[in-house]
Amino acid sequence: MGAAKKCQTNVANLNRFPSHGRDSTMAPGTDRKASYEDASGESEEVVSTISNSMNPLQSPDASSEEPFTTYFDSKIPIPEDETHSCFSFRKLWAFTGPGFLMSIAYLDPGNIESDLQSGAIAGFKLLWVLMLATIIGLLLQRLAARLGVVTGLHLAEVCNRQYQKVPRIILWLMVELAIIGSDMQEVIGSAIAMNLLSVGKIPLWGGVLITIADTFVFLFLDKYGLRKLEALFGFLITIMALTFGYEYVTVKPDQGNLLKGLFVPYCQNCGTPQLEQAVGIVGAVIMPHNMYLHSALVKSRQVNRANKREVQEANKYFFIESCIALFVSFIINIFVVSVFAEAFFEKTNENVSAVCTNASSPHSSLFPNNNQTLEVDIYKGGVVLGCYFGPAALYIWAIGILAAGQSSTMTGTYSGQFVMEGFLNLRWSRFARVLLTRSIAITPTLLVAIFQDVEHLTGMNDFLNVLMSLQLPFALIPVLTFTSLPSVMNDFANGLFWKIGGGVVILVVCSINMYFVVAYVMALNHMALYIGAAILSVIYLSFVAYLTWLCLIALGVSFLACGKTYHLGFAAHPELFLLNNVDADSVVTR
Repeated sequence: MGAAKKCQTNVANLNRFPSHGRDSTMAPGTDRKASYEDASGESEEVVSTISNSMNPLQSPDASSEEPFTTYFDSKIPIPEDETHSCFSFRKLWAFTGPGFLMSIAYLDPGNIESDLQSGAIAGFKLLWVLMLATIIGLLLQRLAARLGVVTGLHLAEVCNRQYQKVPRIILWLMVELAIIGSDMQEVIGSAIAMNLLSVGKIPLWGGVLITIADTFVFLFLDKYGLRKLEALFGFLITIMALTFGYEYVTVKPDQGNLLKGLFVPYCQNCGTPQLEQAVGIVGAVIMPHNMYLHSALVKSRQVNRANKREVQEANKYFFIESCIALFVSFIINIFVVSVFAEAFFEKTNENVSAVCTNASSPHSSLFPNNNQTLEVDIYKGGVVLGCYFGPAALYIWAIGILAAGQSSTMTGTYSGQFVMEGFLNLRWSRFARVLLTRSIAITPTLLVAIFQDVEHLTGMNDFLNVLMSLQLPFALIPVLTFTSLPSVMNDFANGLFWKIGGGVVILVVCSINMYFVVAYVMALNHMALYIGAAILSVIYLSFVAYLTWLCLIALGVSFLACGKTYHLGFAAHPELFLLNNVDADSVVTR
């Protein structure tokens, strides 16, 4: 009876609604306030305030002196616009930026490769899968952005404060693996683009070194203002839209087939290759590290979290901006799928080889003279475009891939910094943080570039896609857990619809990705690899089950919160962990 009573008490404490900060009920007519952590004068006060707050789900062994760090030295103010109470383009413009940086992950070389393979293997038939995956991605990104807006902490920081020491270390390692896998695809994508633009004169490893160097240069642009950095990303997205749009106009895809592929959720005469490609689309679009990135980027705006109305407004405008950004990325992805669906669907190596030979292409030896279906990646994709539509198509394709690789490499580096700072509470200099996070991701990439031929990278990309698919639960489960807890989100916690809907979506997405992983492992046809995969699967699934158990308790399945819940992750007395005191003590008039 005593254990059961203690269990019920823990659950009641877990789900209780603490009171809001003292400004949360501010009248609509009151002058709005904006708070921010000033790098020169307020940082010590911020650290002190948070150190004295008990965190929800705080692990028993966590130090009370955890430092609070933020990547942003300054924050962008939000203008007043009393004439437009419901919607203001001035405010939307002020909030515009984080969503477009987040959308870069939907346009990285891995996604572009998935798009072109989808078109070449299934034609227009899987466009509806791409649209559905983008919509699901938008809903999941909404949860990540709300966590950052409401709590003032990004996902890595929240995980560090809520999970026990061992689970959070494992979680950090898994997320780092996802970032490394994504970064390898992005950097090698840039290197492939440079190789194409230089007609093979810049080797793969040379392109990797150039990408490392210029990424360091671009990353320090935010010293001149976040808006300039965001403008650079906007410029790179524009380049992708123009270059891939040029290919679209050149190829002239059939618009009827395009619309049918978008709005008819059916794949006629599809087999295993098309099914695996559909699974690959979902895995390429929904990236685990992007949840951590987006929850951190929204901290770049001045939002007074003690004012409920301002938090609601920030959530609204960030969601609108994310919708616009992902719509743009979706259109660019459609360009790529449509080009390869129209021009190269059901083409054979023999067909392409003959055309490349007639065009006197130096790459005609890439395609053996047989009747096997054409297999393309971002390198071969550029080559076949050049063979069929002239050298201009090849070089413009390479420019688009270079823009995709450069932009995604920079956002990947930001993700690495946020994750490392959040999980490890790093207090290093900025250059040291960039150097460490860059080195972790770049070292394996450089080794691959040195020992791997630029013409045979498809197998490595398949492996990296599997690696990132395995890490997806370690981003989606925590973000659903914490956005569902009133003790963390207060009045902004997920309602019943989002709890059930979010849980179902995450279950479906993770199941789809697990199918992709199983299919990849089964194709290896090696008993030793099967045994190794089985052992790793038991460990992997055990940790996923642990995170799922805590998530279910957060979603309201209270009967699971029994026994050693306190010691396994959930604190007995969770309290609201908003930065209300910080906001109230350091407000300035907007």
